[in-house]
Amino acid sequence: MLRVSTVNVNGIRAAHRRGFGAWLAITNPDVIALQEVRCPVEALPEGAWGGYHAAYDPGTRAGRNGVAVLTRVPPLAVRTLAPGGHEAPVARELREFADEGRYVEVDLADAPVTVASLYVPKGGLPAHLQIPGRMREAPDGGAAYERKERFARGLVRQLGRSRRMALARGREFVVMGDFNVAHRESDVATWRRARNAVGFLPNERAWLDSLIGGRSFVDVVRRLHPEGAGPYTWWSWLGRSYAEDSGWRIDLHVATPRLARSAVAAWVDREVDGMRISDHAPVTVDYALGGDAP
Repeated sequence: MLRVSTVNVNGIRAAHRRGFGAWLAITNPDVIALQEVRCPVEALPEGAWGGYHAAYDPGTRAGRNGVAVLTRVPPLAVRTLAPGGHEAPVARELREFADEGRYVEVDLADAPVTVASLYVPKGGLPAHLQIPGRMREAPDGGAAYERKERFARGLVRQLGRSRRMALARGREFVVMGDFNVAHRESDVATWRRARNAVGFLPNERAWLDSLIGGRSFVDVVRRLHPEGAGPYTWWSWLGRSYAEDSGWRIDLHVATPRLARSAVAAWVDREVDGMRISDHAPVTVDYALGGDAP
């Protein structure tokens, strides 16, 4: 059994203050993908990785982004978007993001699986939906929206390359993390109000269709929980959205079909000892390696 978790910690130092270490001890995952670590290497707190080995790309933007994959034993290989960080060519659209700490990929040493941690840009509204006075951010003419679109286009190609490379080496592949997009109506509690909201726009949802709508990748949690809403993975800090479970499911396990079929359990840890680790919750999947699960 391989237990794999992903969580956007929204700052590793803050997450530790809120119970990240306790969650690690209780859940005891074999592999953890982290996003928004938001800490330069020299400022990491003692015991930041909880005794795991870390493949960490902090990026160069102080206090922002940063992705990691934590493993029990050192991985066989580590790949990033940085120049020289990947033996295969990095998709052209992703090169402008190479220094932002948004993607790291490792070959596990103790299982025939390649694991990636991903943090997709939040994005913004297209220009035609931007109405001054009705937005929290200043109108940008659609620049953030178009930037996310470029990242999404490049990512589909990049993940396709990683999947093919993994399969050629006899490995399965799973990419986990904060996709910053909710795919279906069942993934947003207030989906009717969210139809023109960032993260649920038609083009964003169509991008996920292109990634997991075919035979290459499977949304593992939705495969195990095909009916009903959620399970949600993100709730605003504001208002009563958390108390009322009015959330979004934007933190995903996206895996090759054979690996997805081996998944036997999946769950979301909303809190630990009454505390929220982050505005996101950890998503954990148990994979029964060595054959397809019934």
